[in-house]
Order: sequence, then C-alpha cells, then structure tokens
Amino acid sequence: MIKVIISGGGTGGHVFPAIAIANALKKKVSDIDILFIGAKGRLEMEKVPAAGYQIEGLTISGFIRRFTWKNLSFPVKLVRSMLKARSIISRFKPDVAVGVGGYASGPTLRIAASKNIPALIQEQNSFPGVTNRLLAQKVKTICVAYGGMEKFFPPEKIVLTGNPVRQDLSNLDGLESEAMKHFGLLEGRKTLLVMGGSGGAGTINASVKACIAHGLDKENIQVIWQTGKFYYDQVMQDFSALNHPEIHVYPFIDRMDLAYAAADLVVSRAGAIAISELCVVGKPVILIPSPNVAEDHQQRNAEALVFRKAALMINDSEAAAQLYFTVRSAFGNETQLAELSRNVSGLAITNAADAIADEVLKLIPDYNPEKN
Repeated sequence: MIKVIISGGGTGGHVFPAIAIANALKKKVSDIDILFIGAKGRLEMEKVPAAGYQIEGLTISGFIRRFTWKNLSFPVKLVRSMLKARSIISRFKPDVAVGVGGYASGPTLRIAASKNIPALIQEQNSFPGVTNRLLAQKVKTICVAYGGMEKFFPPEKIVLTGNPVRQDLSNLDGLESEAMKHFGLLEGRKTLLVMGGSGGAGTINASVKACIAHGLDKENIQVIWQTGKFYYDQVMQDFSALNHPEIHVYPFIDRMDLAYAAADLVVSRAGAIAISELCVVGKPVILIPSPNVAEDHQQRNAEALVFRKAALMINDSEAAAQLYFTVRSAFGNETQLAELSRNVSGLAITNAADAIADEVLKLIPDYNPEKN
C-alpha cells in the first residue's frame, strides 16, 4: 500500500486544492492511504473529513507581521507542532509528503524532509510566501501555477502544473436551470455572484451594502452573496428590516458549480485558487485584491489578469465607492463582458490535480503504475 501525507490548509484556497489532489491520487492508485495534517480550528478540520479523508491537527498559527503579544506564543506552538508532526510521520510512515500551503505545511514538510521522505510543495501564487521559499531547498519537486518562478525556486525542481480546482467546476453546461431553482433566481435578470473567500471579506461586504444603498437590486440585477461565516449574522441583521428579495445571502456556498453557472458577472478576492476557478469556469470578474495577505499575493495575481485583459480590478480602499459604478458599467457593456470571459478562459489549466498527482507518484521509490 502507498501512503501519502498531505499537509496545509487554513482557507478554502488551500483546502479544496488539497482535496482535489487527494481525489486525483485515489483515481490513479487503488491501494492508497492518504492522511491529512492540518491546523486545529481551521477550515480543513471540517472540510477534509466531509470529503472522506482522515485528518490530524497541529496547534499552529501564523506569525503576525507586526508587533503583537500574540507572537510570543508562536515559538512554543511551532515546537509543539514540530514534535506532533514528527510523531504522526513516525507512526504513519508515509512514502511521500505533499505541502499545499497554510500553517501546518511548514512543520510537516520540514520533519518529512529531515526523515528523508521525498516531499513536494505546490505553490499557488505568482509570488511565493516565506514558508515555501524556505521549504524549496528541502523538497524534491515544486509544482507551480505561473511561469517565471525560477526567480524564487531552483529551476531543476520546478514543474508547471497550474492550480487544482474542484472537479465539479470543469463543466457547467446544462446547469443554468438547476442553478436558477437552487438559488431562487428569476429568469430575465442579470446575476451578480459576490464572494470574499471562505472566511468572507469585510471590504467586499461593505461594498455590496453600498451597492444596495444605490439601488443595485432595483436595476434588473439579482445577487448571490457569500458573506463568509464571520459576517453573515451582521449582514442579516442589517437587512432584516428591509425588503430585498433579489438579494440572496449565504454564509458559505457549497454548490459553487451552480453559483458559477448562474453568474453573469463575479466579484471576488484575488486568491490564487479563486482566480484558477474563474479561469476554468470562464466568468467575467471584478477582482478586489485583499491588502491583508503576505507578500501582497493578491494584488500581483489580479494585476497579472488585468494585464491580459482577463479581469477588471478595484483597489480595496476604493471598493466601497466604486463597486456599484463598476458593476453597472460592466453589465452595460456586453462586448467587454464577452472579451473578459474569452480572455480569462484562455488562461485555464484544467488538468492540474492530475498533473500534480503524477508528480507525487514519481517521487515514490519503486512505484510501478502497472501494479497499482
């Protein structure tokens, strides 16, 4: 039996690609045992078991890049996480370890490499974070989503695979009718899908409120709005006394295939996986990059699409004032929407999970696909 550890998480942008890689591995190898290692209290501890996989949690959190007393506990958490990762790896005895980014990825991959277990990391962004830059010297293979990554990683380790996306997004044909019923949408109206990531985005939620104050829902436009679980109760409280039947509010959308199928235009943060999904589904998008991420990843991701005329972009600080007018302008220009859709579709890589799974299996000594 082949044994694989997959580590990382924290946000949907790390968790869902990790699950996609696991699913691809299971399709390729019948006799395989996959164990996830995540961070306690984070999204992976819920979503990974729901996908049918075992997961163990480390007591680890990120280092906050400003002075705060919370950072005093970081070294203790890191040491404890390294010790637990060592214990898990010694017990599970994986043939290979995979890191997808997120808090748990660093300790797990470091321990795996120290035990001479072949390891692979998947870098989702066009500008890698500190953890992956440090791990790059210890792992065998680095799967990337963008060209030009030789600036950051040893060239001989790089494989361009793209970012894995959920399999159900690969073909949305014929789902429009089901999507309209699922969300209670009306025929003949333009549909705006708003999402700020699995945790939500305060700026995007405030910007949608500003759009509604301008009367967006009275202009033949209906909205599917994923607020994120941390913002949902407040949003519902703000709108409880108002009548906005064209605004459909959710803390989290499980059927993203239907949400994308219904959407004529998307408003989104610019996380690497969100962008990869948008490329696969080919939807025109207004990106509002988060300023609160390491290395300013999202701004760089968004600019890469804007440069190729594959997306529109609004800076976070200007979103509340500009989103309404940008949405109205976009919906009023069918030619522009078609161009955005065509150009973003041209950037899609649809077989990334399979490609990464192949690279994982290549690292296993004596692996023979004919016997598995």
